[in-house]
Amino acid sequence: MRHPTVILYNPQSSASRKPVLPMALLAVGALLEGEFDYRIVDGNLERHEDLVSAIDDLGATVLGITVMGGPQLTDAVRAARRLRRERPDVKIVWGGYFPTQHAEVCLRSDYVDVVVAGHGEHCFLSFLRALREGRSTDGIPGVVTSTSAREAVAPAPIPDPDDLPDFPYHRVPVERYVRRTFMGVRTLPHHSSYGCPFRCNFCAVVNMVDGRWKAQSAERTAATVTHLVDRFGADAVEFYDNNFFVSEKRTAEFADRIAHHGIGWWGEARIDTLLKYDAATWRLMQRSGLRMVFLGAESGSDETLRRMNKGGKASAEATLELAAVMRSYGIIPEFSFVLGNPPEPERDVAETLRFVRRLKAVHPDAETIFYMYTPVPLAGELYDSAVASGFRFPTALDEWVSEEWQEFAQRRTGVSWWLRDPLRRRVRNFERVVNAFYPTVTDTKLSPGMRLLLRGLSAWRYRLQIYAMPLELLALQKLIRYQRPETTGF
Repeated sequence: MRHPTVILYNPQSSASRKPVLPMALLAVGALLEGEFDYRIVDGNLERHEDLVSAIDDLGATVLGITVMGGPQLTDAVRAARRLRRERPDVKIVWGGYFPTQHAEVCLRSDYVDVVVAGHGEHCFLSFLRALREGRSTDGIPGVVTSTSAREAVAPAPIPDPDDLPDFPYHRVPVERYVRRTFMGVRTLPHHSSYGCPFRCNFCAVVNMVDGRWKAQSAERTAATVTHLVDRFGADAVEFYDNNFFVSEKRTAEFADRIAHHGIGWWGEARIDTLLKYDAATWRLMQRSGLRMVFLGAESGSDETLRRMNKGGKASAEATLELAAVMRSYGIIPEFSFVLGNPPEPERDVAETLRFVRRLKAVHPDAETIFYMYTPVPLAGELYDSAVASGFRFPTALDEWVSEEWQEFAQRRTGVSWWLRDPLRRRVRNFERVVNAFYPTVTDTKLSPGMRLLLRGLSAWRYRLQIYAMPLELLALQKLIRYQRPETTGF
């Protein structure tokens, strides 16, 4: 192959929400700078015809696509299938969470030539160099082809973020990604660390990093924030790290370094990790503008947490304790719950819904986000119970992009033999009532009057614990386009 030229494609993930800066492609592109010609095309901003034009204009020989399950997968399949017909000589490479977990399914199609399993920054660069030099790509960690078995290929190693170049922001129209959130009017994201040191058996991150965590230094992360503030006018930053707060020392130093900017910020953490933080660190985070932390509470049942392999000191009481701590500092916890876990989904749902009421009594402004359990291909009690109940993953991409499996990928309903419609409806009805009685603080469009109306209309249901058929709330929420945190974020 002649000197490879590359298009990096970010599939469309939402037709209604303003897109997020394609950080995965910026991380890959940073390593290509000065060595390979490349362009970034974002399906959230551009049409298929724009992707084809970019390929033709650059004379691209390689198309790299980052793919997650859900809407992104649908667009990735559509784009790859069309390009195979329209530009059959272009080599199509898939990377990201979905192909890492389901490499064989991807390679079984006739429009995916190569899968990058694991972190693709150095792996993709090595792949391009092999193409340029006419060498075999076999043996490159993380590179999986249609002629090599997935299990025989080592995943690409997790890189040290401090060893990676800064994002090439000049490659994308940053202004089009600036969003208004409850934290600020000009919110931009960053990704400062990779991985998580825990191995929860419902989490797709485990297959990517296997319990490892590597982070940028506090100094470099703060310097990036300063760049976003000075260059793009950011007044809020979202950290899309799998687990930003692993190191208290790093967090405290970072918070101290950015406090003078007066911005708001958000990140993800473990509950038991934050409970170890001392008061001085909490005061630093508060002063630095930390507004909200996403936390995996997962369940109100300690037995379910054990089956999830949460590890550490995860417990329902720890969740309540942290909620009280965060309320005292004026920081909002965003607790996610995974409901309907096998082998006893009815009991699991009942215990967690009761627990959410206790949680709201401790911190009324705490966000609660509900997902239905969806298996990941990772051995453990939950996955084994799902398989025993008849669960199986699709063996072809065409099935993966069907409506029912798209719902599954977004944890809204799911192809789950152990879950029945009445149980799913019970969760959604409870969700409508609790979200009306405690309207999300992140919806900047919701007026005080609308908040009072929602709370007043739902009060009798919440107090009497009558959640069935909340038709009046459903109608009102549709009328005012009430924001669901788990599907629309901030």
